[in-house]
Amino acid sequence: MNVTVRYFAGAAQAAGFTRATLVGSTVGEIEDAIITQIGADVWRQCTVLVAGRPNPPRETELADGTVVDVLPPFAGG
Repeated sequence: MNVTVRYFAGAAQAAGFTRATLVGSTVGEIEDAIITQIGADVWRQCTVLVAGRPNPPRETELADGTVVDVLPPFAGG
């Protein structure tokens, strides 16, 4: 499955880009690919939204075209 990953703020800076297309059939496969791109230290600080749902289980299956957002912590209000 092709999955669109959107990186925001510090995650985008760590990756060196704001958007990528990754191949994987589960959340776990995509998470592993994201960690390769941004590093485990950045990953541990991020919230991940998969199709708008926060931090689903790694075994969750993905549909082709799913959008994953990687959001580092932020402040504001």
